[in-house]
This record gives sequence, structure tokens and C-alpha cells, in this order.
Amino acid sequence: MHLNAITRAVSPRINQCELSFHTRQPIDAIKAMAQHKEYEAGLTRLGVRVHSLPAEPDLPDSVFVEDAALVFDELAVLPVMGAASRRPEIKSLAETIARYRPIKFLVEPGTLDGGDVLRAGKRIFVGLTKRTTVEAIDQLRNLLRPHNYTVEPVEIRNVLHLKSACSHIGNNTLLVNRTLLNADAFGEFELIDVPTEEPAAANALMINDVVIIPASFPKTCALLRNRGFVVQTVDLSELQKAEAGVTCCSLIFRTVN
Repeated sequence: MHLNAITRAVSPRINQCELSFHTRQPIDAIKAMAQHKEYEAGLTRLGVRVHSLPAEPDLPDSVFVEDAALVFDELAVLPVMGAASRRPEIKSLAETIARYRPIKFLVEPGTLDGGDVLRAGKRIFVGLTKRTTVEAIDQLRNLLRPHNYTVEPVEIRNVLHLKSACSHIGNNTLLVNRTLLNADAFGEFELIDVPTEEPAAANALMINDVVIIPASFPKTCALLRNRGFVVQTVDLSELQKAEAGVTCCSLIFRTVN
């Protein structure tokens, strides 16, 4: 089995990205592009085959491919994204994903962003947010039921996506910020709370037993290392101004060849 990542280069219009909770700050697009290339290089060093798509100059948020598709072992699901301005991102992604998975589509009026979907084995948790609705969660549940997944909604607050508030980091463990969500849904998991000084640190990406987190969260990095995790940091300071986390910039999936 090979681990793959679909990524997309940073749009030169990244400064026109959607923002929901962050105050807009100038983004150095050239620096963001360099940081993204290093993010891709970090995945490659961990043994991931990176399939990098060209930038979409007219789509400011298109580097955040996680929101535009869900890739499971058996199929891919393409949503109606919560922000109308982002829905054109799906077209070119669909052409690429179709090489690897059969595709199913969610339909309006339900909307869903991939950043609201957390997978832990056959359990799928979906955040109820401004971007993701009950209607879309019901559609996703119906599509995944034949493949023996369970789909559970999670109430979150004051944050863009579920995976801004928690991440699965292996060993039945979640990295969480409990001030942003109702943790009752995660009763069977061990929860590691992010330091209060780093409330945005709950977004982490697990690749081949290595936890990737932004370099801007040193206390969380130390906490995880003290708990026995292998941690790799990446500088995403410019993309973080666009409400990005480390999971946002890739679609991770396995193939047999």
C-alpha cells in the first residue's frame, strides 16, 4: 500500500481568501508559496507520494484541498461547499480523484466542508458549523452506510471547522481544544488537551506515525513529545493567516500501487 497526498499550489490571490473568525492580515503570497512547497517536501520525506496540482489563480482558497473532497478507502465524496465562492474548486479536483476512487456527490440544500470531517477508523465525526449542515451529514451517512462507516455529528463553537478543534493522532487518541466543541462524542478516545496558550494547536496531521503540527505551537509540540509521539513541525505562518491548519493543504489516501 502506498500513501498519497493530493495538494494544490497557492493561488496568487490568497489575500482574497474567505475569513470567518480571523482578522484579515496581509499575506505574503510568495512566502506562502515557499512554505507550501516545504510542506509538500515534508510529506515526501515521510514517504508520501505527492500529486501536486497547479494553482487556480481565480480561486483564492483553492490551496485548501481538504475542504473540497472526502477520500475514503472505497470511494470519494465531493460536497457542496459551505462558501459559494469555493464551489468551483471541486471541478479540477474531481478529475484527479477519479483516477483513484469512484466518486459520489452530495447535493443541495445540504452543504459540507471537508475540514469538518474527522475519520478514526470506521467512525466518522462531522462538525455542525456554518459551513456544514445536518442535511449534508445525513447524505454522507447514507453514502457511507454500505461500507460500514458510522457518521456522528459533533457540536462545535467559535471556530471554522471541526478539525480546527480536534485531530486524530493515532493510538485511539485525539488532540483537542475542549473550549471549541462538545467532547461527549469522543468518550471512547483518550483526549490530549492543547495548552491554553495555544488554542489553535488542535489541528494536527498524522503521517506514518509522525504527528505534523505548525512550528508556531512549541508548547503543544513539547507536550506531544513528552507523551511519546514523534513530532515534525512545519512553518505555515502565512497560510495560518487564512485560517489554515496542517490538514487543510492535502488529501491523504492509500492506493495499492
